[in-house]
Amino acid sequence: MPDYRLHCMPESGNSYKVALMLALCDADWEPAFVDYLGGATRDPSWRTEVSAMGEVPVLEQGGQRFSQSGAILTRLAESLGRFGGRDEEERYQILRWLLFDNHKFTSYFATHRFMNCLTPSAPDPAVMAFLRGRIDACFGIVEAHLANTPFVVGSEPTIADISMMGYLFFPRQETGYDLEADYPNIAAWRDRIRALDGWNGPYELMPGPRGQQYSWD
Repeated sequence: MPDYRLHCMPESGNSYKVALMLALCDADWEPAFVDYLGGATRDPSWRTEVSAMGEVPVLEQGGQRFSQSGAILTRLAESLGRFGGRDEEERYQILRWLLFDNHKFTSYFATHRFMNCLTPSAPDPAVMAFLRGRIDACFGIVEAHLANTPFVVGSEPTIADISMMGYLFFPRQETGYDLEADYPNIAAWRDRIRALDGWNGPYELMPGPRGQQYSWD
């Protein structure tokens, strides 16, 4: 039996953050498909038995279940001894970027992608324009930051990088963003993560039935 079991779905970038961490650490783990788009996490029994928050990812280890990707990554960094920062200052910086990622960098981009390719009707253009404005502001911050550093916190990758990669490996037709053209520093950073031993993309690490894909971009 694997050491870890990850409740996830292949379209979920937040699930991918944890899957990528496990893969990069060469951990003994297996994915467990959750039919999120089919309403599985809204089932009362799922919320009772798996996670009251009704979200993926959920990581099982040793009879315990853990939710929220940033918290899971922090726990894994501590238990596996990798990507957690080399000293107190780096750990503070990692936490700072994790909070930025969950509040802004991932949240707006993930919502934009969801509306762009996972909803059966075209989204409101005004809503998409609002989201793009927020995304561009957040991406601009990271683009400028990466002009002076190969990774988000110093010279080595950390869980801050892994967290912020959650949705950057999904294809352009899903996200509606051309990173190479618009954010070359972010694109180069993504390539550095792709070059790490153990890297694989979201659809490879989290196999399973995929929901209908649309594109309104």
